[in-house]
Amino acid sequence: MRIGVDLGGTKIEAIALADDNRELARERVATPRNDYDATVGCVRDMVMDLETRLGERGSVGMGIPGSLSPATGLMRNANSTWLNGRPFDRDIETALARPIRFANDANCLALSEAADGAGAGRGTVFAAILGTGVGGGIVIGGRLVEGLNRIAGEWGHTPLPEPTHDERPGSACFCGRRHCIETYLSGPGLARDHLARTGERRDAEEIYLAAAAGDEKAEASLVRYEDRLARALGSVVNLIDPDIVVLGGGLSKIERLYANVPRLWRSYIFSDSVTTELAPARHGASSGVRGAAWLWPVGAGRV
Repeated sequence: MRIGVDLGGTKIEAIALADDNRELARERVATPRNDYDATVGCVRDMVMDLETRLGERGSVGMGIPGSLSPATGLMRNANSTWLNGRPFDRDIETALARPIRFANDANCLALSEAADGAGAGRGTVFAAILGTGVGGGIVIGGRLVEGLNRIAGEWGHTPLPEPTHDERPGSACFCGRRHCIETYLSGPGLARDHLARTGERRDAEEIYLAAAAGDEKAEASLVRYEDRLARALGSVVNLIDPDIVVLGGGLSKIERLYANVPRLWRSYIFSDSVTTELAPARHGASSGVRGAAWLWPVGAGRV
């Protein structure tokens, strides 16, 4: 049995998979925001509860926001900022009394979707999370690319390409810089943009639903969002030229993105033709947690 845990900014999800990838059990709870010890304890309790329910001990893989620094071994770059600077991997391993494998949550999404999801059979897959934060992962030839500094695919903290006059100087990002893609394309980023333009406090889902109902202000916010997403993904296509871009996270549920963004990104991509596909994660919200479980090979759970 393999257990995957997906640690998000708003929720933690855990799943137990059999060796044939059948789902055996699943749990989801709210993330204990701004409480490091409670976060570690929550992950421990979820894993132990799954194992108690199923009567079996499993391997554990975790999808995490940000990454573990190869220089210090501490968490860094997480928009769940209470994790940064902490020995999260060691604390989780101590809490569960076993080795744990960790990968960026977007890398887990990419791994899952390249294996048997929307990117199955494709040579190069770029997976992007559009949620509380913005992350990316790359799989080439079935292999996850993490990079020397373990930041491959971290497009969310590069500047938004071709900024317009009214996008300058850009919102401050938790990373300490301005104009990061994450500040525009995350759910909070969309809500912040809508508030600044309209004075209305709506979250990303409310904006999408209002636009679908004919609200002109919400429609204008989504149009701006789509153009920014096209610019940001256009730079990814220029850099790694993937066969497919797969979207995960809460904003990936906005169906109009898959028609509008490829139409828009053509003008930002350095090619006379663009056949790159844009698709939602086939496994939806479950893709990241499945990829986390797959950080261990089949049979690794027999401990």
